Amino acid sequence: MSGPETYLRYKRSRFSTRLHRERRYSASHQWLWEREPGVWCVGYTKFALRMLGDPVEFEFEKALGARVGEGEVVGWVEGFKAVTDVFAPLAGEFAGSNPELDTDITLLVSAPYERGWLFAVRGEPGAGALDAAGYSQFLDTTIDRMTGGSS
Repeated sequence: MSGPETYLRYKRSRFSTRLHRERRYSASHQWLWEREPGVWCVGYTKFALRMLGDPVEFEFEKALGARVGEGEVVGWVEGFKAVTDVFAPLAGEFAGSNPELDTDITLLVSAPYERGWLFAVRGEPGAGALDAAGYSQFLDTTIDRMTGGSS
């Protein structure tokens, strides 16, 4: 069981979430979790999923073992609100997509920080990877831009 120190609680305007302190975050609203040394699972944050809407379909364009660059498109996800490219938040080797999503894409929403990860990359996050506190500041700026001011 995780204690309260495991998470950073975040609330701004009408949005709230818990950010895992042991993860890294990207400006494209993805989280990164090192599931084994050098292999990082990547998933969407609750904020990204709110903008996307309920996911209905996805596809990855990279083959297992293919090189990926930080910021490179590796696939796409379609939601009820939008279709979006999926970017790699770190450079390295594509280590595969989450096989559970093939049978249950709703895991992206129902378990976004656990079983609902999108894909994995063997590599190391770059200098742009944020900790939970840094990502919460980035969320403040993003939400302020969307709402036209501070909340």
